[in-house]
Amino acid sequence: QVQLIESGGGLVQAGGSLRISCAASGRTFSSDAMGWFRQAPGKEREFAAVESWAGGYTFYADSVKDRFTISRDVARNTVYLQMDSLKPEDTAVYYCAVSTKKFNSARYYYPESTYDYWGQGTQVTVSS
Repeated sequence: QVQLIESGGGLVQAGGSLRISCAASGRTFSSDAMGWFRQAPGKEREFAAVESWAGGYTFYADSVKDRFTISRDVARNTVYLQMDSLKPEDTAVYYCAVSTKKFNSARYYYPESTYDYWGQGTQVTVSS
């Protein structure tokens, strides 16, 4: 049974940093794409970042580009999202997701339908 478990969320002041993690079990994801999505209160879930299959490239939504960094530890089967210069509008539930589909273009990883497995989410709250 595949499981993705996020952790590391919490409350942080604007301008601060936070690193959230997603530990995967039940499958080795080293050759899969791993992404992060987020859902703010009253809004739809949106794409934030992706690391492509086999770590070939990373891509970020404009709203988080140059502030967030996605990475993975293959040995630990874990993906991370380092979030710096946080803003109140980054407040959301953050979800990790895994796609077994292999694309050479990042745009195919924007839709939620691309992903096969999802975590339960971790809350990140940024105070002003």
